[in-house]
Amino acid sequence: MTDNLQNKTRVTWLDWLRVSACFMVILVHCTEPFYLGGDGSLILTKTDAFWSSFFDSFVRACVPLFVIASSYLQFPIHYSTGEFFRKRAKRVLIPFIIWSAVYSFAWGEPVENFRNLVFNFNYASGHLWFVYMIIGVYLLMPILSPWAEKVSKKELHIYLGIWLFTTLIPLIRDWASGGAVSVIYGPSGVPRQALFPLWGEASWNAYGTFYYFSGFIGYLLLGLYFRRFVGELSWKKTLSISIPSFICGFAISFGGFLRRVMETSGGTFPDGGLVEKAVWWETTWCNDTIGVVLMAIAWILLFKKVRAEGCFYKKVILPVSKASYGIYLMHLLILVPISGAIRSWLGTGEEGLLGFWTTPVEIITAGIAGFTCTALISVILQKIPKIGKYLGTN
Repeated sequence: MTDNLQNKTRVTWLDWLRVSACFMVILVHCTEPFYLGGDGSLILTKTDAFWSSFFDSFVRACVPLFVIASSYLQFPIHYSTGEFFRKRAKRVLIPFIIWSAVYSFAWGEPVENFRNLVFNFNYASGHLWFVYMIIGVYLLMPILSPWAEKVSKKELHIYLGIWLFTTLIPLIRDWASGGAVSVIYGPSGVPRQALFPLWGEASWNAYGTFYYFSGFIGYLLLGLYFRRFVGELSWKKTLSISIPSFICGFAISFGGFLRRVMETSGGTFPDGGLVEKAVWWETTWCNDTIGVVLMAIAWILLFKKVRAEGCFYKKVILPVSKASYGIYLMHLLILVPISGAIRSWLGTGEEGLLGFWTTPVEIITAGIAGFTCTALISVILQKIPKIGKYLGTN
């Protein structure tokens, strides 16, 4: 996307990041069939539980990376609010509307799907939640931009510190509630389903102390921090920060998911139930949790060291990066049949064709095939005059 910083010079490492984040998103969706299914949640084997946790944890920072990249390039905005929103509408909103219509015809009942679109995305195309979130972030950018222009490093540290504390709240809820049952249904006499009340929250008030500091707004500030206050680091310093950060974040995400699965299953599989069970399994995978934040920071530090601008960058990375939004919007249409075919061919878990390695081979193969096919289609559409920009591929 065209933006403040890119109008002057292209930021090479962000192109590599976008392409990688697209692949990560697809890998996340290749993993989902191994723990989602049945009435909502279903893990068939212990092997599937391990590999689901491994792959999804490893790439879970994919969506935060997109937000950080957007912030790095566009925040604070340096032109009028009206111009900012006109550009966002053209580049984000129009492709979103078109692909929402495509999904409405592709899966389910079109009439019902279009009626539902008045209120929300269709759940068959659940990945489109991202667009609603990023629009919300865009709505805040003009309000926060004057402050972002003047904020000092010390002040930004304070706000980032508060936000980092909020990434512990899902884990605090889990601990305070005493386990899965309380988290799913709520303790007696208190708030909403799936929430243990903290710091001012109640059945009549969801806006607790840290409500306005939580969520993706922190990634907006993180992108600002990286651009303004993180200079060129040596490889030694980069690795000394990024490796411990990633290992710690991965351990929290991986261990948290696997522990919850083993707790609900008692080590006996298959294990399944309503979707609320999967939601609880995913507690440490949420984008607003500390493990994901630590991995996102590690990825950014590593990508900032990428300087490759050769033939492969110009012929492959750059066009795919420009088409990244379109890839995100359309990829499920291509990935679902590919993933299903590969799983039908190789089988399930240790009973599959490759034994213990069946699940990881299925996830990786579907991810590579789905990403390659979607990227090729997106780049082709990108080259069609007056078409690509309306489909998110320009």
